[in-house]
Amino acid sequence: MRKKTYAMRYTAGQPAERIFPPAAMLHVGQALPPGEPLPMQERLRVLVWNIFKQQRAEWLSVLQNFGKDAHLVLLQEAQTTPELIQFATTHYLAADQVPAFVLPQHPSGVMTLAAAHPVYCCPLREREPLLRLSKSALVTAYPLPNQQTLMVVNIHAVNFSLGIDVYSKQLGPIGEQIAHHQGPVIMAGDFNAWSRQRMNALYRFAREMGLREVRFTDDHRRTAFGRPLDFVFYRGMLVSAASVLVTRASDHNPLLVEFFPAPA
Repeated sequence: MRKKTYAMRYTAGQPAERIFPPAAMLHVGQALPPGEPLPMQERLRVLVWNIFKQQRAEWLSVLQNFGKDAHLVLLQEAQTTPELIQFATTHYLAADQVPAFVLPQHPSGVMTLAAAHPVYCCPLREREPLLRLSKSALVTAYPLPNQQTLMVVNIHAVNFSLGIDVYSKQLGPIGEQIAHHQGPVIMAGDFNAWSRQRMNALYRFAREMGLREVRFTDDHRRTAFGRPLDFVFYRGMLVSAASVLVTRASDHNPLLVEFFPAPA
């Protein structure tokens, strides 16, 4: 029997809370709870980083230097160590993690840190067919100051699979979420797009969802077989700046992107 998929929410001064998938999709048959918008002025800063389970030194200083000023931090391979939870709850109003698999001490999976409380949270998992381990994804939504609702997809795509059946299967439920959403979307993470088949599947998915790819002029993203693994896609927003931070604090380099709302 498959384990139930859920997210763990970490908030300062509160016990960790287990969040199960919602009964209905965002904007489908339900009124969203009122929430304070992300406290952006004109720019929305987003940091995306596979943090390599915090196995290397300096990961915390990278987050402190670049993460504390971001409105959203999308981490992959985030282990819920006390140090990371303390950083998250000190600098952010909410941190949601989907445990993909449980290590001896702390679960590891995608984690989204946000400067506002999410009004929607949908955890997703997909099992690696060869290793029998799971990869996770998380769909959250946050009010924006312009009355729109921003959907954020944080994904760590399956890695070891033959062909693209499981890869495409993982993207399927995410596509359903994006297709039902009326407002802007940011989809980012470690897509493990190391083959031409995977790249084609990812770009086809982005096209179908009306998502554009963030381009990095000085591109130092982690690659495998000559192809980048980490991406940021978006819809309904404009990009004002995009950079890749070079660091030894993980086997991936963090991506830092600034967005601003598209004119109505």
